Amino acid sequence: MSARLPPLKPLPAFEAAARLLSFTEAAEELYVTQAAISHQIKQLEDAMGVRLFRRLNRALLLTEEGQAFAGTVRQALHLIADGADRVKRQDESGPLNVSCLPSFASAWLVPRLARFRADHPEIDIRLSADYELTDFDAEDIDLAIRWGTGGYNDLHEIRLMTEEVFPVCSPRLLEDPEKPLEKPEDLAQHTLLHDDIRTDWRVWLKAAGVTGVNPDKGPRYNFSNLVLQAAIAGEGVALGRSAIAHDALEQGLLVKPFDFSLPSDFAYWIVCPQERADRPKIRAFSDWLLKEAETA
Repeated sequence: MSARLPPLKPLPAFEAAARLLSFTEAAEELYVTQAAISHQIKQLEDAMGVRLFRRLNRALLLTEEGQAFAGTVRQALHLIADGADRVKRQDESGPLNVSCLPSFASAWLVPRLARFRADHPEIDIRLSADYELTDFDAEDIDLAIRWGTGGYNDLHEIRLMTEEVFPVCSPRLLEDPEKPLEKPEDLAQHTLLHDDIRTDWRVWLKAAGVTGVNPDKGPRYNFSNLVLQAAIAGEGVALGRSAIAHDALEQGLLVKPFDFSLPSDFAYWIVCPQERADRPKIRAFSDWLLKEAETA
């Protein structure tokens, strides 16, 4: 800005004193002392090289210059206040850009978003589902839901939910008397469905104490929901992750043939830059996610 500005700090004091024609009342309104108001007005007058007030024994009057400047200052402060209010409203409403894994988005998050919209119609979720870690400095993402072990550098993080891993299959597979599925050892007679994203049959079989089952044989999928869809279709037995398989189990599309579950080292985390954590939209969505996770 080429024009030389007067000191900005005294402007609220000047506006209040000009409007009330009283340093005492201006001090009460701004929660400062009368001496502070007087000092700021003098600072402003010295910087501008003009008298803004005529100080009489029992009255305070604006000079001609003071009257002209008061209108300008009042208009400028109103513009600043309106602009700040618009920014605040934008931070409380409008779009919220969220990133998460495609499997989590389709199997867990999207089926629940209608409840968030009902609670917060002023916030529009814009969901980006991909496998890449979010670069908050380079991407227009406000909040991400990550699957991992936590410890995301300098990001603000909240653990959303832990996970367990267990076999799941279509109820139809339990109806075949020639190929029972009553104990983990029976998996030797069934097709194992594999998820390339960290869900390892070898680890689960070892933890369950099962031998005689080939942990590597069977079709593989690079998308967790495809594995569950194959299981729902009766193609075999999949290792389900509790968050991803939850709704299909609730709806009876999948069943757990065995009781044994293996706690996962991975969990779901809500992450965002530290400086954004308390923004109203981010806090509202984070609180809603945690509430949903409690009932999942």
